[in-house]
Amino acid sequence: MIIKNLIRFFYKKLVVFYLLFFSIVLATIFSIQFSQAKNLQIKYIKKDRTAEIKQMQEKAFAFFDSGKHDSALFYFNKTQLLCNPKEDYADYYVGSLNHMVEILQRYGDYYEAEATLIKGFPYLEKTTNVKYAVNAYTFMAYNYLYTYDYEKALYYHKKALKTAFSTFRKSRILSEIAFVYMHQKKYQEAIDLLEPISKYKIVDKITPSNTDYQHAALLYNLGLSYLYLGNHKEQAFKCFDESLKLTLTLNDDYELIGSYHSFYRYYLKYNNPRLKKINAEKAYYCAKRAKSSTNEINMLAQLIEADNPKNSKKYWKIYIRKIDSLIVSRKKAKNQFADIIYNSKKDKEENLELKNQKAEKELQLERQKNRNIILYISISFVLSAFLFLFFHLFKKSKKEKNEAIYISEARISKKLDTELANDLYQTLILIKKGNLEQNENKDQLLNNLENIYSKTRNISKENSFITTDENYVFELKEMISGFKTEKVNILLQGFDVVRWNQIEKNKKIMLYRVLQEMFRNMKKHSEASLVSVTLKISNSLLTVLYADNGVGTTNNPLILKNGLQNVENRIKTIKGTITFDKNSDKGFKVSFTFPI
Repeated sequence: MIIKNLIRFFYKKLVVFYLLFFSIVLATIFSIQFSQAKNLQIKYIKKDRTAEIKQMQEKAFAFFDSGKHDSALFYFNKTQLLCNPKEDYADYYVGSLNHMVEILQRYGDYYEAEATLIKGFPYLEKTTNVKYAVNAYTFMAYNYLYTYDYEKALYYHKKALKTAFSTFRKSRILSEIAFVYMHQKKYQEAIDLLEPISKYKIVDKITPSNTDYQHAALLYNLGLSYLYLGNHKEQAFKCFDESLKLTLTLNDDYELIGSYHSFYRYYLKYNNPRLKKINAEKAYYCAKRAKSSTNEINMLAQLIEADNPKNSKKYWKIYIRKIDSLIVSRKKAKNQFADIIYNSKKDKEENLELKNQKAEKELQLERQKNRNIILYISISFVLSAFLFLFFHLFKKSKKEKNEAIYISEARISKKLDTELANDLYQTLILIKKGNLEQNENKDQLLNNLENIYSKTRNISKENSFITTDENYVFELKEMISGFKTEKVNILLQGFDVVRWNQIEKNKKIMLYRVLQEMFRNMKKHSEASLVSVTLKISNSLLTVLYADNGVGTTNNPLILKNGLQNVENRIKTIKGTITFDKNSDKGFKVSFTFPI
């Protein structure tokens, strides 16, 4: 029905219809042209960067393998800046970010490492190999482990475990989860994870050289768990011994640090000063040869504790000097890494700006022209629509207002004719007869005049202004009380519970008129002696229950036909519903509900 009305309306207003149609067509054409111009720009700039990215990443790996981490970070950063992971190169992008994080974590810059990792997370699903996602989750777990947030470390290790495919990678992640449990002092949980996989040397089929490294680390973690749990002296020694023998075959001083450190912890717990000192020295010199500043400082602290006071004093001086040097070097490294990332990003932005400049200039005039045309059409259409709506609504409002005035005047005229004409006629006849000096005639004349005045006042009230401010409820009650007589009692419930200030003005007026109409019908047709009106609020709905003990609708169908049609129409205008009890022979009942 709405669509038909709109079509009929536009056919009547052909000029507006054609204007709207023409505007839509033009706007569609220029929108398509603008979109095509934008796509042309993207195709113009985009090119294959695979060779350039590979070359940059190879440089990064060369510096990384040679221990030149600052240069490696520079080229890994250059690599990720060349990538556009939304369209392509997700493997290079995420892989470069992972290696950057590994470098940042080595130098203790965990906050920058986390920020770098997060950049790659949205593109993990775009990578072609699960190793990128596994590595990203693992590095994030390391980051939280180093910052003592063990629950989040476990969360990301478990995500890595769920993502990994190979048995070797899963066993390595289980070992790392056990390492987190050790930091939480959950040694039994760590042992329960490590014992089953420690019985087998799981081979890394992709990089076989990692097999012995991983098995030695697993035995190291299991041994420490036995040691810290207590009452597992033999098991701890066996794990440490096997781990050391395996690590010695690797000829890797960095890995030997942990092996000798484990024996230092073992002999510290079981009180063997001589062997404790020997293993502390070995761990210290391995760290020194491996040029691992952090481990060198930690092993120096162990050596100070294990050695005699004279030697401890010598080591203490070295320890202080190393601590100061490490703090300075880390600060320099962080600053250097920050400069590398910032400058590289700045270079990329400048290069992109230069590359885009030519294409932007070529398309700028065309795009601006399209935008202007669309803007002019839109402004013209909007102004035309506003002007048309303004005049249409103004005309419609004026017409409705005139109709409302005519209906109101006709209704008042009919009411005056119906209710006052007969009384006036009888009064005039009484006056013509004379004999007003007689008390009986005088009393009748006064009664007639009083009835005329009362009916005139009621008609005036029915069409008078209705206040909707804080005095509304008092006006409403006063209107209802006007229908109370010696023969008619009225009961009101719930009027003081309603928050009238929260109800819209038009709904208050409509409620007033509806109740007024119902009481007028009661007075004319119902012959009731008792009337009750109850108000209830539930779920933002106001429900009004009206009941009287009059003749009911069964005996007097005119109540529905003549008096309550207006009531139903009024309720519908405020989106309410009304229900009549048409089968009641013990009075008249009606309920209506509307939102507040």
